[in-house]
Amino acid sequence: MIAQLDNSFIRSRPWRAITRLVSYVLFEGRPLTTRGRWINPVVFGFLNILKHLPTLQYMNDPLFIIGTGRSGTTVLGQILGLHRQVGFLNEPKAMWHVINQGEDIVGNYTDVPASYRLNRADATGEMVTRAQRLYGWHRFFTLCRQAVDKYPELVFRVPFVLRLFPNAKFIFLVRNGWDTCFSINSWSDKHACHEASQTHDWWGRDRRKWFFLIDQVAANDEHLRDHVNHLRNLQDHRLMAATEWILSMRAGLKVMADYPENIQMVHYEKLVSEPASVLGQLFSFAQLSEDQKVLDYASEILETTGQRPSFPMPEYLRTSFDDVMNTLGYDGDACA
Repeated sequence: MIAQLDNSFIRSRPWRAITRLVSYVLFEGRPLTTRGRWINPVVFGFLNILKHLPTLQYMNDPLFIIGTGRSGTTVLGQILGLHRQVGFLNEPKAMWHVINQGEDIVGNYTDVPASYRLNRADATGEMVTRAQRLYGWHRFFTLCRQAVDKYPELVFRVPFVLRLFPNAKFIFLVRNGWDTCFSINSWSDKHACHEASQTHDWWGRDRRKWFFLIDQVAANDEHLRDHVNHLRNLQDHRLMAATEWILSMRAGLKVMADYPENIQMVHYEKLVSEPASVLGQLFSFAQLSEDQKVLDYASEILETTGQRPSFPMPEYLRTSFDDVMNTLGYDGDACA
């Protein structure tokens, strides 16, 4: 499926499918584990021109989908992307790399060190200008009023984003931890690739993302910091996924407390079981008009899946996992 477009999306709103392709081809860039990376020099050439050009259409209140990858963030962005007022960006890391070259934790475009967490003080005036121009030009080219940017790791960068876009809003999407870990593990098995002597998978270029997560985030977590050496050496992707999920959920809960007016929590399971209710709340939160085609599309593509089985964890990790599960309203136990 190219650009997260399926036949139902295209039939429902063909012109929005065309503008989705514009986002995919001109703004997002292609990450390490995908084909078509030959287009990246074209994308960066285009974005580097746009960052110098003032735009007549500024993006004052973009909407960001944050949390942990493989929690339903893509399908939620895909659904909202059908809305007649929305231009959907699916992890536009090329744009973010042009805005701030120190943010590429995966190593999609650079080998230089990157920061997992970004705060208000990390956003320079030049970054504010670049962000406003790039998102303004995206609005121009996609004929949208609102950008919906799905980039889960921004859960660690909410203050930074609010410095760039003071009126930004965030959907903090949460999903049962067992299901999320299962999905991350499956994704990494399926999409991992090898280039020369390097491995590229969920954890970045030769585990670059993983090491940044442990050294910059876990090392400052009161529950996990005493286990950093053990975490750095983990090889089981399920345990690595559990660690990422724990830290991402804790980060999301913290920014919800810090910025309650800007962040709306959504449980993926409720989105699947009650799409009309959840999407209606999100329309109101993001100040989007009601859109029946979006509701119909969501009902068509969202599917319930059975809860995934548990797996063994070290006691210190399972304690944190269960604590976060309970905080989010999930039962800590999984199906046997």
